[in-house]
Amino acid sequence: MSLSRFLRPLKKLRPFLARRCARSPRLAGFFWLLSGDFRREHAGVLYGQMIHTGAIRGRDELEAEDGPRYTLRRNTHRLEKGLIMRPRRPVFAGDYIGETVDAYVALADRARCDTQADLDEGDRLLAAWSGDVLHRYFEAIDPASATKPGLAERLTNLEDAFASAHKSLNVEVGEHAPYRRDLGPLGISYDDMLALAKRRRSVRWYEQRPVDRSIVDRAIRVAAYSPSACNRQPFEFRVFDEPEAVHRIGSIAMGTKGFSDNFPGLVVLVGKLRAYFDARDRHVIYIDASLAAMAFQFALEVQGVSSCCINWPDVRSREVEIGRVMDLEPDERVIMLISFGHPDPDGLVPFSQKKSLDELRRYNVAPGLAPQPQTEAVKPTREASTATGVPATPGAVAVASTSQTS
Repeated sequence: MSLSRFLRPLKKLRPFLARRCARSPRLAGFFWLLSGDFRREHAGVLYGQMIHTGAIRGRDELEAEDGPRYTLRRNTHRLEKGLIMRPRRPVFAGDYIGETVDAYVALADRARCDTQADLDEGDRLLAAWSGDVLHRYFEAIDPASATKPGLAERLTNLEDAFASAHKSLNVEVGEHAPYRRDLGPLGISYDDMLALAKRRRSVRWYEQRPVDRSIVDRAIRVAAYSPSACNRQPFEFRVFDEPEAVHRIGSIAMGTKGFSDNFPGLVVLVGKLRAYFDARDRHVIYIDASLAAMAFQFALEVQGVSSCCINWPDVRSREVEIGRVMDLEPDERVIMLISFGHPDPDGLVPFSQKKSLDELRRYNVAPGLAPQPQTEAVKPTREASTATGVPATPGAVAVASTSQTS
């Protein structure tokens, strides 16, 4: 009996199995194994890990070293967090400074030259940032304070390896390191921000004229400042502004029938699972890319260009088609599509009533923080709480705040 014939009767049992498996991670895993609904994501996560670790190489020769690049980005960010810690420890990052320096040395080796000008733009910026942070790190730590056997000597050797790579890259020490923010007035009020949020709506009808690429590029520059877990930025804006390509790719997505022909431009936001060494981070491509998408759309709107997010559900036929058309590798997952263009002044947009503030937020709701049974020795007295006006335990804070919320 073939596997498909074996599985066919199980489809009739799906509702029953779903109810039985929903509350158990183990049974749920078995359920989804049978359904195959997560098959492409599982493959993508595994393929991304293999690229990250160098077990297999990506299709593009220039991206063959993506794993060390993402490692260097992540660890440089971790070093910056250590540098701004209060109080800063005399020695920190002992468990990952070795792989950080190794990745920096690999970056220098890839350059295969004596001048920074021969690095591409991405590697040049990465070399400048990582170089400055590593320089600050070795200035800040005190290896003599290391208590772990052999760590002090290892730190000294790593500093020498870093200095040699830094010299070969011919990179001057700069200011790409922790700094004090400018806290002066921005010139943008809350009302300005609210007005922008209200202006940006999902626009589906555009004037039939091209959008200047400088507008799109400026919007992506803004998007680049969006939050990203450990600053890995595991996504890419693939922009299409040639009518044939826009129509071809726009028609692959669901929900675009009837208006995809009038898109002047289209972005396919692609997440890269190769940014992670562990499956635990598989969801971050969706979070980071979506944060960047919002900033991108706001930046388009302030330049007079409107946009519309186009949902990208995981549908096998469409995944296969867009993967073939765009030559995507298994770990490159489409997050969403975004159409853009100058809005047609006669085009309407859906009202799309948003949820109320009370529906969208709750303060301090965490039943797990409820006060635990207290011993006689630490039980606060009514007099003590009344006298200070401050609850005597963290649990009491949660209860008091929850009461205020309700």
